[in-house]
Amino acid sequence: MPTKATLPRSFYNRPTLTVARELLGSRLIHISNGIKLVGLISETEAYIGEEDLACHAKAGRTIRTDPMYGAPGTAYVYFTYGNHWMLNAVTEKEGFPAAVLIRAIQPMEGIEVMMERRQGRDTFGPGKLTQALGITKSENYANLTEPASSLRIEAGILIPDKSVTIGPRVGLNKTAEPWLSMPWRFLVKEPILEIR
Repeated sequence: MPTKATLPRSFYNRPTLTVARELLGSRLIHISNGIKLVGLISETEAYIGEEDLACHAKAGRTIRTDPMYGAPGTAYVYFTYGNHWMLNAVTEKEGFPAAVLIRAIQPMEGIEVMMERRQGRDTFGPGKLTQALGITKSENYANLTEPASSLRIEAGILIPDKSVTIGPRVGLNKTAEPWLSMPWRFLVKEPILEIR
């Protein structure tokens, strides 16, 4: 697959739900130990503002949530459940805390490296994809819009609406309604491309 254009900051400086939907099919790239690893984004979730009780920003601006208040297209990487890194792309205008959690990828390049890191298991989960791609805290605040960045997102494949399932976010535990049931998760139903 030829190199595509890196998604610009203007792509992320839009409503978070729009960005979450349109990130499906995009190419998530991480250069790890000199190896280019690429996966097509196949699942996302939106987190929007301090009022969203499922969003980390409900606690306001803290050391942890500071990246969410940054420029759109900034990476927000945090640690959870004691052993998982999670990658988010910051959205909307600077100063407003919102982001899209990248929940799953379909590996496309560097597959052997990803499968070795995952011991042959899948990359359908936010902690699984960061393990496969080697994404850690060192990528927090990374500029996803910089073409030379070791962590970036490029334009990819257009996913038609008929191929997308929209539903509630997952793993929110005791989050109060209506936030628990907000249909802010976007999932590609089938594999995006057949890997030859």
